[in-house]
Amino acid sequence: MTATLALDRESKLFADFDAGHTAALARAVSIVENHRNGFDRLLARLQPRIGRARRIGITGPPGAGKSTLTTRLAIEYRAAGLTVGIVAVDPTSPFTGGALLGDRIRMETVALDKGVFIRSMATRGSLGGLAATTREVADVLDAFSIDRILIETVGVGQSELDIARTADTSLVVLVPESGDSIQTLKAGLMEIADVFVVNKADRPGADRLRNELELMLGLRNGATLKHVPAHHGVDLRRPLTKAEQFAMNPGRAARAAAKDEHAEEWTPPVLRSVAIKGEGTADVIGALDRHFAYLETSGILATRRRARLRERVVDVVEERVRMRLWRDPGTNAWLDEQLPALEAGGTNPFAVADALLARSANLLTRNDR
Repeated sequence: MTATLALDRESKLFADFDAGHTAALARAVSIVENHRNGFDRLLARLQPRIGRARRIGITGPPGAGKSTLTTRLAIEYRAAGLTVGIVAVDPTSPFTGGALLGDRIRMETVALDKGVFIRSMATRGSLGGLAATTREVADVLDAFSIDRILIETVGVGQSELDIARTADTSLVVLVPESGDSIQTLKAGLMEIADVFVVNKADRPGADRLRNELELMLGLRNGATLKHVPAHHGVDLRRPLTKAEQFAMNPGRAARAAAKDEHAEEWTPPVLRSVAIKGEGTADVIGALDRHFAYLETSGILATRRRARLRERVVDVVEERVRMRLWRDPGTNAWLDEQLPALEAGGTNPFAVADALLARSANLLTRNDR
């Protein structure tokens, strides 16, 4: 009887989800986020619908104004008649295990809009700037036919860069007080950004940060300067060509490349924003649209999404192998028996691991979970 009731509830959830009921979306997200019973069947059923939404990752250091910018983007998208899903990830306390989940407070302007769905998630100890199930939650929103999915990460550093594996476009938000420019420019954020936004651009140091970002992009982008002769090969008696002028000013070269809609390679634009006043939001949305168009025409979008699917399979396999091994009493008992030999130096962890995998083949191939 219990199994029958569970199936009835599942069927009712699917029917309400298919009918576009927001309450069903919220329940589906909760099931997937918490890996409740039947979450894999739910995701399997939704898989054919995934791929319509644009996923935009918004990351940057703490205090950069990511939530405010996310809210402004949501307002602009709603004004254009698009539905918006916001996945806001907050860090979990290593001491209490709790999380503030205060993004709904910051996003009160759009929280009551029926065309905006906001989900706050705790990292629950997961590294990389996202929660372990962020991508799965984004899949549910995608399957619900939401047009734009905005994924806001916790404040990231140099290595917490999972957003690049999750989003179609990664938007990095920086502020003049993010730290010294060298710290900002050497961070891994430089490598994952498709669009840079210098937020709080009305503060001192904003123009300097923007110029330094453009300078680094110009120096890094070999395509911008590859046809430029060395300075000693330039005849200074004649006017400099545009390429030679760019060679003298890599920042200007990066700025020009970022505006070139027909460029073979994408150069991240560096935009100004004062999100709390709504300034610069239209420019950000324009850059996001241009980047998505570039992804489509270049074929990179299909490549990224295929890589995302492959990574998802790898993640599921690793999770299930881990669960099958370490939830098996026999495996744990066998491992405990090997500890004396390990302590005495009679064997080593690599040999024990190989032996454990060899004896666990039945666990890895059985059909039950």
